Amino acid sequence: MKKIIGWFVLNPVASNLLMVVLIFAGILSLSTLREEEFPAFDIGLIAITVPYLGAAPEDAERGVCMRIEETLEGTDGIFKLTSRAREGACTVLVEITAGFDDQQVTNEVKTLIDSISTFPAETERPVISYITITNFILDIAIFGDTSEKILKELGLSMRDDLVALNGISQAEVLYTKPDMISIEIPEQTLREYNITLDHVANAVSRSSFDLPSGALRTAQGEILLRTQNQAYYALELEDIPVLTSEDGSIITVSDLGTVIDGFEEGDTIARYNGQPAVIVRVEQTGTEDLVLIKEQINNYLANGLSYLPQGINVEIATDVSDGLSARIENLKNSAFSGLILVLLLLGIPFNFRLAMWVAAGIPVAIMGAFSLFPVLDLSINTLSVVAFILVLGIIVDDAIVVGERIYAHEQEGKSRIQAAIDGAFEVSKPVIFGVLTTVAAFIPLILTPGRVGEFFSIIGQVVVICLLFSLIEVLFILPGHLAHRRKNYQSVPTEKVQSTNKIILLKQYLSIRMDKAAFVSYADFLKRILPQRRAILAGAFAILIIAFSFITSGRINVQFFPNIEGDTVVARLTMPEGIHVSRTAEAAEAIELAAEELKKELLERYPDQPNLIEGSFSSIGQTLGGGFSAPQSHLAEIWLYLPSVNQRQGISTRDIENLWRELTPPILDSVELTFSSDSLQAGDPISLDLRGRDIDMLAEVAARVRSELSSFPAVNDISDSFRSGKQEIKLNLNRNAYNLGLTPMDMASQVRSSFYGLQAQRVQRGTEDVRIMVRYPENERASIGDLENMMIRTPTNIEVPFSTVADYTIGRGFSTIVRIDRQRSITVRADVDRSMAAPESIIAQLKDQIIPALEIDYPDIEFAFSGEAEQRAESFGGLFALFPLALFIIYALLAVPLNSYLQPLIIMSIIPFSLIGSIAGHLIMGQPIIITSIFGMIALCGVVVNSSLIYVDWINKKLDQGLSIDDAVIDAGKVRFRPIILTSLTTFMGLMPLMLLVDPSTAFIVPMAISLGYGVLFSTLVTLILIPCLAKMIHRFK
Repeated sequence: MKKIIGWFVLNPVASNLLMVVLIFAGILSLSTLREEEFPAFDIGLIAITVPYLGAAPEDAERGVCMRIEETLEGTDGIFKLTSRAREGACTVLVEITAGFDDQQVTNEVKTLIDSISTFPAETERPVISYITITNFILDIAIFGDTSEKILKELGLSMRDDLVALNGISQAEVLYTKPDMISIEIPEQTLREYNITLDHVANAVSRSSFDLPSGALRTAQGEILLRTQNQAYYALELEDIPVLTSEDGSIITVSDLGTVIDGFEEGDTIARYNGQPAVIVRVEQTGTEDLVLIKEQINNYLANGLSYLPQGINVEIATDVSDGLSARIENLKNSAFSGLILVLLLLGIPFNFRLAMWVAAGIPVAIMGAFSLFPVLDLSINTLSVVAFILVLGIIVDDAIVVGERIYAHEQEGKSRIQAAIDGAFEVSKPVIFGVLTTVAAFIPLILTPGRVGEFFSIIGQVVVICLLFSLIEVLFILPGHLAHRRKNYQSVPTEKVQSTNKIILLKQYLSIRMDKAAFVSYADFLKRILPQRRAILAGAFAILIIAFSFITSGRINVQFFPNIEGDTVVARLTMPEGIHVSRTAEAAEAIELAAEELKKELLERYPDQPNLIEGSFSSIGQTLGGGFSAPQSHLAEIWLYLPSVNQRQGISTRDIENLWRELTPPILDSVELTFSSDSLQAGDPISLDLRGRDIDMLAEVAARVRSELSSFPAVNDISDSFRSGKQEIKLNLNRNAYNLGLTPMDMASQVRSSFYGLQAQRVQRGTEDVRIMVRYPENERASIGDLENMMIRTPTNIEVPFSTVADYTIGRGFSTIVRIDRQRSITVRADVDRSMAAPESIIAQLKDQIIPALEIDYPDIEFAFSGEAEQRAESFGGLFALFPLALFIIYALLAVPLNSYLQPLIIMSIIPFSLIGSIAGHLIMGQPIIITSIFGMIALCGVVVNSSLIYVDWINKKLDQGLSIDDAVIDAGKVRFRPIILTSLTTFMGLMPLMLLVDPSTAFIVPMAISLGYGVLFSTLVTLILIPCLAKMIHRFK
């Protein structure tokens, strides 16, 4: 190592070029890096959707879901199966076991599903896809006083324009219904012409098609033949012949009934600021850059909307990039503040030139890290910027140690070049292994399983990369710079220096005080405590017992992961299924009126913030993400759009959400009403899965759990997944039908064709798949009387009234049937006001008091926590499993350079005290301990041992020179006091701006900074007291 360091010192061009290469590689990489709000990660889910149009949930469960479950049972790589049978479809989510290849499992699932041949004939081809996470960027509202069809066409045009722009591949139109062409023929007309709906559907399919017909091979060449008769629109379908009358005239579709080119049946009411609207949502996928996407959209909105009719307006309803820019700007300011504080600290013992060279390691390490971002597929996002701030004070620590030793060798009279070589080599071993121990401590953060662990892994990756590049800088670049500086630098001398500059006088004073503290005060302190080492150790042990007793007493607020606030607040309303849309609209209007009251209340509370609510969007019949989904009259959403956190001066969206909840009156007949302001969460704070075979028993248990949860003041928005479905009429043939030769299939197919419709064709119009349906007119499908009066055709072509051959019963089915691992399931969910109680404390009470009683009353029901609790168990389980591994690696990395089995234990004894400092820091700052706090504590284990390592390493050097253990310990204290204090203070000061962040959207990272900052500060104090005592005690065992 000494030869390598010497070569770079003697060849300053090489060290300078190395620095320039690292910096320019980082700058070049910066121009290619994408920006996103949060890092993308795989969630390991496969979605299987099988449309079963017109089927009730129970039919979808029996005919589709259960058959998929039976087929996939026992397949390697499948951790969990969750099925949802709903009206018209079955969806199965396959959760892949960690460690298995996602693509391989997906391919195997596709093969197995494609092999199923027992699905009902009316089902469509299964759609199997691996779920990928896309980052929402912005919503564009197109609104005005016009028809839904025009708004949809404008939305589709904008979507096509946007995806044609460079760097945008994902855009969709929301809050609109799928197109459908309906051929509606009255029953009386069918009787007059003695035809059926099947006859009409067959006529359409025979006349409307495109078919390649081969080719003519002429002497001049080949000429293709094509039959081109496909009808795409209502006018084309109207002219299709259905039959020829006795007089030879042709009867067309339009002669029989009406062709309606419209939407699927149902009501969707979407309004932006009170006017009819659709939303065009733009999302970021893959390597697309958020900033570039925003620029492209702004240019398009400024110059590309000439096609809009008069009276149609376009606005960006919500824009994540604004919030991201504000968030990153806040973090950049924190980084700059931290850098200034670090430079000020470095200026105390060193002159300005030396402080700048020591601090030069920061940009070199950061730019070196940026150079690897493209290789590792990393992006600039909130968490990567946080990682740079976290590592800011850590990466300068080694430069302080190296710079201080080089100066010490110069003071011995060596030349600058020799001092640089000897000083850097002297501390190279503790510096190298100190960096490696810190890297080892971040391994659990990188490898923690679960969605939360994968989400935060980028912080560990960035920190590790920066640390490795900082090691390159302090060993191969910094010594050369110090050896070939233009002016000799010096630490401020201990004797008084005359100067009229107040800053220089202050630096001199502080430097003199620090030297005096090291060589006089601390040395005298060591002489006094070394004889009392046993009492010191006993006191330290007592502190540990008291501290951990306090921790285990439950007085510390411990949570898993707080929800990350966004810049929108949404209210979601669920009414009973089948309810008329007007009733849902009335309920939604009450929530909107509460939103108007909210605006007034906010204006009174914050008069200097008149535009806290910039806009609103309401939707009835469809929820976000539905795309071209069929309307559901019982659903409604109301969105409030807020300015970015900088513009609203830190006002919490959670406070606005709670106020809106308070102002909203009780909604009559509502099944569920929830409010949310989160842009990201680990899952529902409380989510309890109930599993069993008897759905009525599950519903009964769910009601009891809801009742118990309502007794907790901190719990709100309590609901469960059980929903009574729409009213159902169940049909059965009677004895008369069998006498006429009718079968249940005859009756079912005729009723389905008449009321649901018979699909004649599907045509592709643009990117949309449009169904052509043949059925009765709407006014003949409106009552039970229409069903009773319907004529059923027998095999002998005789028509008889439905009421004479069939009976029916009226009941109510299910809205959605959820199955988890082949058992029916109901999930009870609730939100928790974390300012009043932690979800963990409520879950603990459920486990200890409520669930045991329910298990006695309902022995056939299984209880399992999901949502945030499931993520917590997975993340903490993996984290605590990796923690011993990290400790062992740290121990091994300490044992190798020290060549001792006991001395690493001395150094690592500081770890428990650092954890006490972290916990004390949370109490001082009033922050709860969350998952990021634990990440910080584990990372702290690798950081705090560095100071102890350089202390013990110096003791060993002096012992090798023949000093007694007391003299060696005291000499190490004098020499290492200043670098230990400085490295600890630079780490703390570098983290301080992050600890003081007030942005609610980044509040989840503050506890990690507190863990590191306060842990380092407290462990430094303990290091200077405990390590000397332990070193003397075990010296005789060495």
